[in-house]
Amino acid sequence: MTMNVNEIMALLPHRYPFLLVDRVLEVVPGERILAYKNISVNEDVFNGHFPGAPIFPGVMMIEAMAQVSGILGFVTTGESADDGKLYLFAGVDKVRFKRPVVPGDQLMLTSEIEAVKRNIWRFRTTATVDGKTCCEATLLCAYQDKESLA
Repeated sequence: MTMNVNEIMALLPHRYPFLLVDRVLEVVPGERILAYKNISVNEDVFNGHFPGAPIFPGVMMIEAMAQVSGILGFVTTGESADDGKLYLFAGVDKVRFKRPVVPGDQLMLTSEIEAVKRNIWRFRTTATVDGKTCCEATLLCAYQDKESLA
């Protein structure tokens, strides 16, 4: 199963400038996902990070990995943000940044479901460029109703 940006937006609540997944190349419900984010010099974040030496922020890589994890979760449950559901960060463990990501890179994003207990999901995630790991992390997400946040 592949997904274009319109299909991604049908699942996730994120929109420009915070939607960080351009395309899903493969998703196996209940198992794994492979997607990418094209890193463009035109992204607002490069106005300040860093002028003259643009580097995609590590926290944005973590957010991109969280978004692909959310897509995997939504595909697995058969629901979406439009159904009143959200995946919220509950924790980030074992984060490692291995190399910088710069404009022109295609950031490949993977996520695998490690465990689901009640409404807490644990995902093993990676971000790579040209087959080289840029970031890896274990993400914990709480699957919740939007209404419970109000």
